[in-house]
Amino acid sequence: MFIKLKVLLSTVNFRGTSVMQFLIRELHAHLNGSISSVTMKKLMAQKPDLEIQNEMTVIDKGQKRTLEECFQMFHMIHQITTRPEDIFLVTKDVIKEFAADGVKYLELRSTPREEKTTGMTKRKYVEAVLQGISACKEEGLDIDVRFLLSIDRRGGPVVAKDTVKLAEEFFLSHGEMVLGLDLSGDPTVGHGKDFLESLSEARQSGLKLALHISEVPNQEEETRLLLGLPPDRIGHGSFLTSAAGDSCELVQLVRQHRIPLELCLTSNVKGQTTPSYKQHHFGYWYIIGHPVVLCVRFPELCTSMQWVQITQS
Repeated sequence: MFIKLKVLLSTVNFRGTSVMQFLIRELHAHLNGSISSVTMKKLMAQKPDLEIQNEMTVIDKGQKRTLEECFQMFHMIHQITTRPEDIFLVTKDVIKEFAADGVKYLELRSTPREEKTTGMTKRKYVEAVLQGISACKEEGLDIDVRFLLSIDRRGGPVVAKDTVKLAEEFFLSHGEMVLGLDLSGDPTVGHGKDFLESLSEARQSGLKLALHISEVPNQEEETRLLLGLPPDRIGHGSFLTSAAGDSCELVQLVRQHRIPLELCLTSNVKGQTTPSYKQHHFGYWYIIGHPVVLCVRFPELCTSMQWVQITQS
């Protein structure tokens, strides 16, 4: 199963405010971006030798962090998740927190990582994530969880091929628990053409593709190439509509293939790729009736309170 859209709506009263309450299906949850401050403190307690205790103020800020402080958080997360058991703990905690927030279907995504200091290989990393998913299922949590392996653009085409091979192996051994691949990372690094061969191979193997596309301006050539695959879902697509509205060739390609968009409003506003909720491109796609799904992306930046901000815009 790979959810292409389907978000059920009903009007409810939330703290005195009438909002559209989503039967949440979270399709854009980056594992590292979903780690809560509670889980971080657990991991830090297991690694007292790390000199990051002075970063507690940043950790405790939660949704009030600045963009720069969010990047500090990711650096800290890499320092405290160096063993398979760390990844297992993180995966379990993240799933439980999403379930507590009412999520019924969750797609986690993460870039397989190796740590020579601890002996963690990329394979062990993926195994730890899948073991965490299985453990939550065995505990009877009311949430259906799947996993996408992420290709980080910074790794280049060689690493991308390795990630695809790893995804193919786990796709065959774990059935629908492993759904496909995500292309993400710094959108200004490399070019989409570097990953076309790997992504095409993945598609032919039956893996689904959720690609971050058009996150920054002036990437029309790359966007056109990636849309030609075509992907099963688009992440962000912040600048797809910036050229010429309905007449834009890229918009027409997206509409022709009915490719759903995963839109992360709070992340886009905080990352300054869109100036405000009111000016977010969600409105464009929603008005023309194109498939879109609203995502949290980083729960520490945005929880279910995002829906209140959306409906007030």
